[in-house]
Amino acid sequence: MTLPTATHRWRLHAGLLTLWFLVSFGAAFYARDLQMVVASWPVDFWIAAQGSVLVFIGIVAVFAWVANRRDGSVPGFDTVGYSAYKSKLHRRFGWYVLCLVLFLLGLAVAEQFGLPKVWVAGIFLFSTLVMYAAMGVYGRTADASEYYVAGRRIPAMYNGMATAADWMSAASFISMAGGLYLQGFSGSGGQAGGLAYVMGWTGGFCLVALLVAPYLRRFLGGMRAVTWTQVTQYVVIILAFLIPVSWLSYKQVGNPLAPLVYGQQLQKIAAMEHQLIDSPAEHEVIEEYARRARNFEKKLLDVEGSLQNDRQELRRQLRALGDMKADDEHAIALRHELAIMPKDAKTAREQWSRAAADNLAMAKPLGGMPAHSTPFSGDPDGTPEQKAEFENSRLNFLALMFCLMVGTAGLPHLLTRYYTTPTVAEARTSVAWSLFFIALLYLLAPALAVLVKYEVMAHLVGQPFDSLPSWVAQWARDPSLLTVSDVNGDHILQFAELRMGPDLIMLATPEIGGLPYVVSVLVAAGGLAAALSTADGLLLTIGNAMAHDVYFEGDSDKAQAMRRVMWSKFALLVVALIAAYVAAQRPAGILYLVSTSFSLAGAAFVPAMTLGIFWKSCTRMGAVSGMLTGLGVTLYYMAINMPSVRGALGLMGDGLWWGIQPVSAGVFGVLAGFAVTVLVSLLTHEGRNPA
Repeated sequence: MTLPTATHRWRLHAGLLTLWFLVSFGAAFYARDLQMVVASWPVDFWIAAQGSVLVFIGIVAVFAWVANRRDGSVPGFDTVGYSAYKSKLHRRFGWYVLCLVLFLLGLAVAEQFGLPKVWVAGIFLFSTLVMYAAMGVYGRTADASEYYVAGRRIPAMYNGMATAADWMSAASFISMAGGLYLQGFSGSGGQAGGLAYVMGWTGGFCLVALLVAPYLRRFLGGMRAVTWTQVTQYVVIILAFLIPVSWLSYKQVGNPLAPLVYGQQLQKIAAMEHQLIDSPAEHEVIEEYARRARNFEKKLLDVEGSLQNDRQELRRQLRALGDMKADDEHAIALRHELAIMPKDAKTAREQWSRAAADNLAMAKPLGGMPAHSTPFSGDPDGTPEQKAEFENSRLNFLALMFCLMVGTAGLPHLLTRYYTTPTVAEARTSVAWSLFFIALLYLLAPALAVLVKYEVMAHLVGQPFDSLPSWVAQWARDPSLLTVSDVNGDHILQFAELRMGPDLIMLATPEIGGLPYVVSVLVAAGGLAAALSTADGLLLTIGNAMAHDVYFEGDSDKAQAMRRVMWSKFALLVVALIAAYVAAQRPAGILYLVSTSFSLAGAAFVPAMTLGIFWKSCTRMGAVSGMLTGLGVTLYYMAINMPSVRGALGLMGDGLWWGIQPVSAGVFGVLAGFAVTVLVSLLTHEGRNPA
């Protein structure tokens, strides 16, 4: 590469990365200063929810266009045959989408003519699973090139679609909109979130496009069958998200293009939030939650005595009814309450501590939720405490966004997708398509959160409990999804009396909007497709890596390659069983766990990977040392801030560095990884073994 060409390349990188930084971190840092309203949109909210995403797409697309023009065509590449191959794929894909839409319409018509809901659900879910299985059987192979990299002939658009499906885990499809509903713009002071997920998970693709994907062409890739299964799954996912959001938007504002018009609902929500904050009935609910929290805190002062007193009081009330076997409703409730009481002091302490914290969190305006369109908690012009809260909230928002972006560039199952394209140019273009298809959902998620919150505030809150819609009672069977209780005893639902889990927002949207049951089934199928597509990519990558490290020894003959494929499939099964066991334990919320994985991936892989690509003096010892250090620092910070660990070690306080929450521990891990990689590489540069 000549010097002028190299200079031009780095000038392009520098310009696009500067724009990326200004639109992401710059816009987020000054969000409080951008709170003017233009064309019914709060400018700060629009930039974070939509403007930044559109700029990110532009950055990746411009980079791919300029770089591909600079590199020119690949010598020996069969352009004519490849174009014919893509045309055939386009026709097949078009027929698939058309058949899927007709199938949905047919089920909707059958439902209107009396087809039972259980049959609607069974037919649709069975059909999708059979389709995925059939594609897997059709695409099965023992050829190493086909198994690992799908023959390196996946067109950029379809690889981008498969990558998007691989990317859209249950965290994105189910929990993202719920997280935005609960966290608003930026989350609470104690936990960042909100639009940091949108900006972080889309902005990270700029790093993938500019710094990683075009340069990693010797990497294990995706199986042929998985690739095309993920393409079909993406269509199910996006239809399952698009239909209910578009319907809610049309129902509320008369326009189905939700991302263009939901800004006007933001202003209405802000007005209703002020009304709720000033509502006497809401104040009654807050005071009752505070009283309950005080009662639990009082019990915690003498756990043994309080537990004994509670048992005696319940037994006394039962005896007062005259008969321990009484069948009246009050006696049944008392016996149930006695049966579910903690069995010992340790269990009581855990339950009461959790209950005290939950009630204390609810004893705040809006049920502890932040104002939806206000960036960051606290007040930069308020008291010293409010100023400190504002600075901490903004810092955690930026830290979380950084970890999500850097982690995106370090996820192996994402990077392997770009080895399935035939050329480097196609890999660049594929990143642009990936971000485009991902952005379709990430532009819809904030819209869904706003539309559902407006529906709840405007049409659900204030209704008598005996007049609530049927979906409330149905979903309230699972307290983790929905809880409603008449806290202040006025028989009217107040906003603070309604607790919605993050997963409910997406799952219940068809019923909230009054759509046919087949749309609810489509949403369930979309959630299943999102989970399966991500699990496919993750398990395949882990299994391939294990087989590669254990079995692969340089170039191998065909027989050894086939055995390596068999080892990969066996390792995939083992990892799947381990993953299923861990998931069954439900150690934390899915959105939190996924965010944590991005911190770990960014700290462990990105420093060594980027220095290995762009710094010729990076050594193998430096890369390994940097990976271990980044991972170790991140794990240490997460572990040392776990309440159980701090309690076991007798540590006081929270242990946070500069107030940054453990989910963003990757901030420290990435910096440590870069520093150690550079230092060790310099020390081992003599007679080095390149990374």
